[in-house]
Order: sequence, then structure tokens, then C-alpha cells
Amino acid sequence: MTNTQVSSKFSDVDEYGFKRPENFDYKTYEQFMSNYLKTLAKRRKKWEAILEENTDLTNINPKLKRFIRKGIPGPFRPDVWMRISGAHKLQQNSPDLYRSLLNTKHEKEISDSISIDLPRTFPDNIFFETKKDRLYNILIAYAHHNREVGYCQGLNYIAGLLLIVTEDEEKSFWLLKHMVENIVPQYHTKNMANLLRDMAVFKEMVIRRVPTVNKHIEALGLPYAVIASKWFICIFAEVLPTETVLRIWDCVFAEGYKIVFRVALTMFKTHKSAILAADDIGALANFFREILIHDDIVTDCHTFMQKVFELRLKRSELERLRKECVGRNDT
Repeated sequence: MTNTQVSSKFSDVDEYGFKRPENFDYKTYEQFMSNYLKTLAKRRKKWEAILEENTDLTNINPKLKRFIRKGIPGPFRPDVWMRISGAHKLQQNSPDLYRSLLNTKHEKEISDSISIDLPRTFPDNIFFETKKDRLYNILIAYAHHNREVGYCQGLNYIAGLLLIVTEDEEKSFWLLKHMVENIVPQYHTKNMANLLRDMAVFKEMVIRRVPTVNKHIEALGLPYAVIASKWFICIFAEVLPTETVLRIWDCVFAEGYKIVFRVALTMFKTHKSAILAADDIGALANFFREILIHDDIVTDCHTFMQKVFELRLKRSELERLRKECVGRNDT
């Protein structure tokens, strides 16, 4: 069966409205989906039972963590994300905050910056044109809520994907707040201090776990910031296939920033051979920019997430490296 014949079984747009790339491997995708759809059906039944037992979800016990790591069913994601992250309680404590932020006078410079970025946000999503006014509301409200961050490029992708999943401005606002302030704090400030530090941390972790890859990258002269800064800034939104990003976010909302490092390292480890095969800086940059984000390894989100959790990583190691890497910018 040819790739064209297989593609006739699937839309060239995924369930979230994103157009598939021209070189999308429909044959591999069909093989993956034939099993994954069965997995999703089983998981939904189990999640229905969990939600009947426990509507709070703030206590993430081992059983709940295991279920989250295997994927939250799409229809349950908005409410489960709100509860496991603590965003629901924040919203309850300040129920009028979002609307009051929308009703305040907005700074023209911030408004103009957001307006410029709106057309650039998910241009390959067929549904997103109708969501841009709502995305503007989320971003303008957050920019005036968190003055230290204001508006920074990258927030549009996080907030945009949150809006696609939740279909709710306020939930997207509170989840965005949680991500920016608790998962990746000071990544989006003007000096991006913590992002630069964590790029140095990530490089150190690659040196420790896949040293041959680090040597190859350094030999070709491609900075880690060029490779991975977008991964961390957007928390993989607009970097990996949508379902894979959402599986990652399931775990990020439950377990925090460590998941971001786990995923980034797994991308290096699972693509070790391809990285080493790139023989010049242009080929390596193109691999990270184009090829990696569409290949069958990251498209098969279920297997990819299993590999993420096969990787051993302690929070204590990350925190120690963060202290050592403060102020470093050698990436």
C-alpha cells in the first residue's frame, strides 16, 4: 500500500485542527493509531472510574501519577489539568481577577506586540482564526497581571494550545499563569535568567548521559540555545506533534519542571544515531528544526512517553546543577 493510499484513510488535518506536513508518514501513523485508539478507549474507562472516586485530584498519589503518565483522555484534560496543577484553587481564591484584568486600561505597547504575534500563532491550524480574539484576551490579561513578564514571544504558543484544549479563556489564563510562574519561572522575563541557566544545566546533563552526542554538537559548533531554547520556552508547543505535547503537559501539570528536562534528554537519546550522522552544522540544525519534530519516534506519543520515564533523573541532581550553573551562558 502506498503512502498516498494510506493517507486517504486520514485527514490531512489532525483532530486539533493542525495541518499535517507534506512529508507526513501516514503508513507509520496508521500502524501507531490502530493500537493507540484501543489504548485510549481503555484509558477513558479507567479515568471515568477515577473521577467518580475522586473529584479533588490535588493529592497525586502513585496510582494517579501512573494514570497521568499513561495519558489523560482529551475530554477530561481541561478540568484535570486545572485540579492537578492547583490552578483551580487559585481561580477559586480570585474568581474576579481575569475579568477585572480585561476591564482595566491596557498599555498600547503591550497590546501592539500581542497583535503583531497573533497572525503568526499556529497559522497551520484551520480552526485558530476564530480563536485569535480570545487568545488576545488571555495574553493581554496575563501581561498586565504579571508585569515582570509582560508579553514575551512564546507565550502565544502556550496560551494558544491551552485555548485549543480547554476552549475556555479563564482556564487558559490560570493554566498559563501556573506554567509561566511555577513550571518555567523567569524564562520569559527580559533577561531570561533561568532559561540561560537551564540551557547550561541541560548541556551538562547531555555531557553526563550521552557524551558522544555532546562532543559531536560541540565539534560542529551548534549552540545548545539554538537547539533547545524553544523547547523550554514553549514547553514543546509548536515543536512536537500536538498529541505528544499534550501527553507531556499531562505530566508537567502533575510533576513539574523535571518533566521538561526528561523529555529534552529523551529526544537526544532516542535520536542519538541521527544526530551523530549529521556531518555539518547546517545538517544538524535542519535535523533539529525540521526532521526530528515529525519523525515516527515522537509521533508515537505512547512509546515516546514510555521512553521518557525509562530515563532516570532525580530532582536533587537538577537542583544541584542549577546552583552550579547560575550565571553561566556557555551554551
